[in-house]
Amino acid sequence: MQIGGKIFGVNGPVLTVTLTGEFKMSEMVLVGEERLIGEIIRLSGEFATVQVFEDTTGLRPGTDVYATGGQLSVTLAPGIVGNIFDGIERPLKAVEADSGVFISRGVHVENLDIEKKWSIRFLKKIGDTIRAGAIIGEIQETDSIVHRVMIPNGMDGILSFVAPDGEYTINDEIARVKKADGIESTIIPAQKWPIRVPRPAKRRMTVSRPLITGQRIIDTLFPIAKGGMAAIPGGFGTGKTMTQHQLAKWSDADLIVYVGCGERGNEMTEVLEDFSKLKDPRTGKALMDRTILIANTSNMPVAAREASIYTGITIAEYYRDMGYHVALMADSTSRWAEALRELSGRLEEMPAEEGFPAYLSSRLSAFYERAGYVENLNDTEGSVTVIGAVSPQGADFSEPVTQNTKRFVRVFWALDRTLAYARHFPAIQWLSSYSEYLDDMEEWYTANVGVDFLSKRQEILRILYEESELMEIVKLIGSDVLPDGQRLALEIARVIRLGYVQQNAYHSLDTYVPFAKQLKMMEIILRLNDRCEKLIKAGIPMNQLKSENIFESVIAIKYVVPNDQLEKLEKYFTEIEDFYNKLYEKNT
Repeated sequence: MQIGGKIFGVNGPVLTVTLTGEFKMSEMVLVGEERLIGEIIRLSGEFATVQVFEDTTGLRPGTDVYATGGQLSVTLAPGIVGNIFDGIERPLKAVEADSGVFISRGVHVENLDIEKKWSIRFLKKIGDTIRAGAIIGEIQETDSIVHRVMIPNGMDGILSFVAPDGEYTINDEIARVKKADGIESTIIPAQKWPIRVPRPAKRRMTVSRPLITGQRIIDTLFPIAKGGMAAIPGGFGTGKTMTQHQLAKWSDADLIVYVGCGERGNEMTEVLEDFSKLKDPRTGKALMDRTILIANTSNMPVAAREASIYTGITIAEYYRDMGYHVALMADSTSRWAEALRELSGRLEEMPAEEGFPAYLSSRLSAFYERAGYVENLNDTEGSVTVIGAVSPQGADFSEPVTQNTKRFVRVFWALDRTLAYARHFPAIQWLSSYSEYLDDMEEWYTANVGVDFLSKRQEILRILYEESELMEIVKLIGSDVLPDGQRLALEIARVIRLGYVQQNAYHSLDTYVPFAKQLKMMEIILRLNDRCEKLIKAGIPMNQLKSENIFESVIAIKYVVPNDQLEKLEKYFTEIEDFYNKLYEKNT
């Protein structure tokens, strides 16, 4: 390393540096004797502007700033899965061992364990022609994830050396590639990749398969595709974090990257404790065996918060390149945008709406557009699905972060304070939420769920919309004066809200619901609606229908029928027919 400049001024995490050597834009630098990590964010004449990812207390003008020659990068190698990192990929367990509970200034630990040996089984041999992204070997990283060792970019050529199967550290030579110019390059299991540069893929593909979450309101009413983008906006206490926890626990993604960006430390502690105890429903193994946590809590340096989501999505892209389907949870992008605003203010940039920088929308789009379903360079298929929480102040969805996010995502799960305060969870408001992936996934639904799944979904939504319109009248004159047909619509909507849309994350039978059960539950509700409509048309009053307790019986299905005993749902069709025949015969 060489000295590239000296500090001229300090403004919080932003330094003005007088150039004495050469710096490049986005270059990682080390500041002072403690070698604080920073990044060049502006070059202007004789000065450079550096954002520091650590506490700058005690820095003074004249302090040396060292050039590293490379961009801010993450180490990509076995050992990532099941680990917890800070915003710039420092493992927090190693940091705790080095400096205690809180991260001290200038702490330097290896991003990954460089002494641990991994058992590698090689898939290529000497003389094989390979190109960037080719899978050269496999490592059983955790019980759930096989790590595929890939050839880095720029390494196209012929394998001149391949090590025998055995145990190696992430820095050991495992192969050599002879390029077309005759130069040999060494391959090790670890790669470095700049966090702000998307990893390449052969081509982007049309999204056509849903990310199955086991949450009825998401899977049925507002689904997200693998490789899709979704936002969960909501005010304080509406359940953003809890909803993301449910998605992380139960979605059918191969790997979860959970980024706690500016969240409270106790929430990240809860994630750690919950995930370490949970079993993966797909494999029966520990959930942490397919989870990566990035914790940048609200008391950590603001510049590192800005970097944390890029660290997370770079790691997600790395596992996508192996052929995995990865879901990234960013909680929350509002805290990330606040970090942008603070740094922009210290840079004395012209503020835009509500003080956010003018480039807020371009930064959001650059982040969300790294999601996608792709064909990788090694001919495998993988995806990164991005689900970002948004925390608008005062639950005001017209604020800039929510509005700009809405421009780029295709799924919008709007959390409602009224539903949350009524203990209705997930508190996703069906009137203001939407999904634009339904047409893309219609073929999948037809082949894997049922030809009439989407039509039944549409009917469920129609009833909920009708209830919303009728409630405006009920508020004025009450429900008793409504005709029986409209009173029935309100009652069926109540069954849908309580028995289908509402879901209990803490109930063993209700926390996760497979597609087959979701479809059957919809069919039962719509069968009940059909029979009740016929009874109303036959002149049977609504009071008699409600006296039979059939509505409460249907609401209780979610707590009665286990997910692996769906044959028990058939009795509800019989109950509905008996209810219909009994009332019809009694009144005709």
